Amino acid sequence: MIPASLRYHRASSVDDALAVLAEHGDEAKLLAGGHSLLPLMKLRLAAPEVVVDIAGLGELSYVRLDGDTVAIGAMTRYCDLERDPVLVEHAPLLAHVSGVVGDPQVRHRGTIGGSVAHGDAAADLPAALLAADASFVVRGRDGDRTVAAKDFFLGPFTTALEADEVLTEIRVPRSEAGWGFEKFTRRAIDWAVVGVAVSGRQVALINMAGTPVRAEATERALADGASVPEAAALAAEGTSPADEPHATAEYREHLARVLTERALVQAERRS
Repeated sequence: MIPASLRYHRASSVDDALAVLAEHGDEAKLLAGGHSLLPLMKLRLAAPEVVVDIAGLGELSYVRLDGDTVAIGAMTRYCDLERDPVLVEHAPLLAHVSGVVGDPQVRHRGTIGGSVAHGDAAADLPAALLAADASFVVRGRDGDRTVAAKDFFLGPFTTALEADEVLTEIRVPRSEAGWGFEKFTRRAIDWAVVGVAVSGRQVALINMAGTPVRAEATERALADGASVPEAAALAAEGTSPADEPHATAEYREHLARVLTERALVQAERRS
């Protein structure tokens, strides 16, 4: 299908983008890498009157250490995250996950901020950031505010980001804990049917609810001294996976248990 007609604005700065968002509200959408918004527009599932292109904002593309935190600009591409030496050393889970998102075309255009702001429960990075206790810096006309990952994802494709705000930075605590990541896809380039991200003893699930979620029963069991198989057997508790023809809820729950055990074993080996 052909997208509806629209106005296009190429932002020259974050403040410029904020000004357009403030003027048009819900009728304006930000365009980063384009891998989330453009498919929706082609299907007429999204029809913004104004598209604000922030792809050229180099000020939002970086990875740097800030004390005990790794700061990541929201417009940093997956391909850059995958091989960034700071991320590889201090937040290796995110570096690894960035390297298995989609295919090379997606990784060379897609951005970490675009994935976070889109809030898709089937996406890899939001769950990895949830497991890593990340926080997100959001800028509006009145300044910056910081939202913890656990409070950011509110529902299917719904986040704490307001219509007149821009996600500018992702902040991740430096970690020496073991980590693991597993996902099951029908094809390598597809969204995960189910996935698991582990950082230390923190476990986040992909595509097991309307948002990325922590496997709280598994985390509690690990804290109480349970073995990895015992804790992994609880991974699906409290989740609400979709029941679809290609992957029933029961099948997804099974995958969550299997993949959680594998990811936890990886984390133990790396600790």
